[in-house]
Amino acid sequence: MRNCKTVQSHLLHAILYGMSIHYEDSLVEVHRLVVGPLDNNVFVVRDKQAGGALLIDAANEHGKLLEMCKRLGVCSVVETHGHWDHIQAVEAVRDAGLEVAVSPEDASMLPSYDLLIEDGAVVEVGKLRVHAIATPGHTPGSICFSVEGTPLLFTGDTLFPGGPGNTSFVGGDFARIIHSIEERIFSVFPAETIVLPGHGADTTVGAEAPHLSDWVERGY
Repeated sequence: MRNCKTVQSHLLHAILYGMSIHYEDSLVEVHRLVVGPLDNNVFVVRDKQAGGALLIDAANEHGKLLEMCKRLGVCSVVETHGHWDHIQAVEAVRDAGLEVAVSPEDASMLPSYDLLIEDGAVVEVGKLRVHAIATPGHTPGSICFSVEGTPLLFTGDTLFPGGPGNTSFVGGDFARIIHSIEERIFSVFPAETIVLPGHGADTTVGAEAPHLSDWVERGY
């Protein structure tokens, strides 16, 4: 995946087309845009020093997404998984010259893509390093993304406030998503890790981890 080093001369910190700064620290700036009929969270991760930026999930409303990408210097897109509500803008962003990456297991669910992203891959975003973490269960190829040196974990539809993502769809597997959450998230990331899901509000690992056994008992 190419390393975009475009430096923007000015960034709008106020809401623009529904875009707002969702999180920032000395290293990173995260913008969120809520799009589509299922209120998908689309995130842009931007290196505040070098200016590179990455879009997480080209979900819907491609006009708004492309405007955000242009203003923030986005050059690449990663997909957390291949469900229809997360990929409606894939063709439009590719037509605009952005590279789209997806896991091999979910690649056939997309209309098109450029790169396959494996578990453990590192995506360079300016000077930031974004790590791909395979978390199958919601789909066979679901991926979470952590930003090195920050408390940020983008979980797609793997983990939400109150439990795992839906596993009733074709390709879903409840036992597998529980294993992914327990072994790839709760056992690895500290309690203060901020979980940014594909829909709805943020949570933290510390807020969710104590309830894992409750989710197993209820079965969803």
